[in-house]
Amino acid sequence: MSGEVRVVAGKATPRGAFPHVKVAGGFVFVSGTSSRRPDNTFAGASADEFGTVSLDIRVQTRAVIENIRDLLRSVGADLSDLVQVTSYLVNMNDFGGYNEVWAEFFDVTGPTRTTVAVHQLPHPHLLIEIQAVALLPPGGPS
Repeated sequence: MSGEVRVVAGKATPRGAFPHVKVAGGFVFVSGTSSRRPDNTFAGASADEFGTVSLDIRVQTRAVIENIRDLLRSVGADLSDLVQVTSYLVNMNDFGGYNEVWAEFFDVTGPTRTTVAVHQLPHPHLLIEIQAVALLPPGGPS
């Protein structure tokens, strides 16, 4: 059914009235996705006994891409079906680490990509959020 929307069980619940994914016109639209886990902790964010926070762009980027993969799989798609990605970084000094992890998942045959710097994301421990569009493969929801 075209226009199918999903909030995917086992993933962090969206922080607003929107789905994780929407299938429409043969495409899968993935809402902005972070490294947030279902228990509301964040991959790539930790604090020591003194409260000093450590944030890791590589761990967060990997977790975001893996979360997107899980969301795509919920409708029968995968990372190889991505056609366009927009990435939001809080600090462009993280671009190198983000790019390094990106290359673990994609090469020049992967999706088109735009990366922009933003002032902040919905939580201070977030360094990155990614929004994506994939082509729905044959056999997925239609």
